[in-house]
Amino acid sequence: MVLPLSVCRQAEILERRRRRVDLADSRGREAVLHLLMTGQLSIAQQVAGALRPRLPDPVRVCVVECSGDGRDEVARVCADADGGRSWIVRCPVYARHLILVMPARLPEEAEPGAAPTDETVAARVGDCTVGVSESVPLADTATGYRQAFHALAVARELPSRHARFGASPDSALVVGPAGRQWADDLLTPLLTHVPRRARDPAAQELAATAASWLAFSSHATDHLKVHRNTLAARLRLIGELLGLDLHRLADPGRPSTWRCASGPPPPRPAPPSPPPYTPTGSGTRVEMRGLDEILGRPAVRHWADQQLAPVLGSEETLRTWLRCEGRLGPAAAELGISVPGARKRLTRLETVLRRSLLRPPSARYDLWLALRSRDLAAGGG
Repeated sequence: MVLPLSVCRQAEILERRRRRVDLADSRGREAVLHLLMTGQLSIAQQVAGALRPRLPDPVRVCVVECSGDGRDEVARVCADADGGRSWIVRCPVYARHLILVMPARLPEEAEPGAAPTDETVAARVGDCTVGVSESVPLADTATGYRQAFHALAVARELPSRHARFGASPDSALVVGPAGRQWADDLLTPLLTHVPRRARDPAAQELAATAASWLAFSSHATDHLKVHRNTLAARLRLIGELLGLDLHRLADPGRPSTWRCASGPPPPRPAPPSPPPYTPTGSGTRVEMRGLDEILGRPAVRHWADQQLAPVLGSEETLRTWLRCEGRLGPAAAELGISVPGARKRLTRLETVLRRSLLRPPSARYDLWLALRSRDLAAGGG
C-alpha cells in the first residue's frame, strides 16, 4: 500500500507537534521541580496547577536510575504503576535518572495487596535501580531528593536494586535554632545583596546558585541551565560577598551554611542604604569558633556518633578523602593506592554509611561536620 505524499507530510507535521508538546510538558515539570528544590512552594503549586497530577503533600521522593536510553519507557512504567498519581520528572542533571515525587501514604491507606510504586518499578524493570526517601513535607522536597539519592547509592550494591533511606536525622534539624541563626548571620551579605545593574544576578538568584553548586558541584550548569562561565562568575561574586572560598571543603562556611540553614532561606529585603560589606577572608577564626560552639552541643555530638558509627575505628580512607577536598586522585596518592582502588574503597563506604559519596549530591559535607564534632569532643579541634 502506497500512501499519498500529502498524508506522509501531515503525519510528519503531527509528529513534530507531538514532540514539541512533550518537550514543553517536560520543561514545565522540570521548572516545578526546580521551584520545589529551591523552597519556592507557592509558585511551584501555581505552575503545577496547569499540569497533572496535583502536587501531593506529604511526599516521598524516588530516584530511578535507568540503563542506556530507556528513560522514556521507564517513565511510562512508573506512571502505570501508580495510576498517574506521582509527579514524574526527567532529571536535568543526570541523563539516566527519573525523579518521582510520590504521595506518602500511611500503611492503613495502602490498597490491600498492592506493592509500593518504587518496589513495583524495581520488579518490572530488570535493569533499573531505585532509591526512595522518607516521608517529608512537600516544602522539604530538596531534603527528600538528597535522601533518595543516598538510598540509590546503596541500592546499586544490592541484589534487589532497591533501597530506602536509612533513618537518620538531618543535620539542619540537629543544629537547631542556634545553627540556623549562625548560618543566617553568615549569609546576610548574600541575602541582602542589591545588584548594581538590572541585568546582574540578584540575591535570590545567587542563593539558588550557591545551593545548586553545593548540591551538584560542576553539574550545577545543567541544573541551572547556565554556561559554565556564568556559573564561575556567580560563584566568584558569592565568595566575595561572603568572604569564603566555596572550593574549599574545610572552609567553615562551605559545608555548613546550607546544611545548618535547612535549605536556602528566602532573601531578605535590603536596607535603604546597606553598609558596605568587607570580606573577612576564607575560614576566619570567628566563623570557625561559632561553628565549633554549635558542633560541640550534645545533640550534635550524638548525631555525629550516629553518622560515623559504621566506620568507627576505620576512618582513614574517609578522612583522607575529605582532607583532599573529595578528589580521588590526591586521596589515592596520599593513601598510597591506585585511583581505582580508592574508588572501590569509597564505594564500599557508601554501602556501609548508606550515603552517596562519589556523585553529587554527596554526604561529604555532613561527614565533614560529623568528624569535626567528634574531633572537638576528643579535644583534637
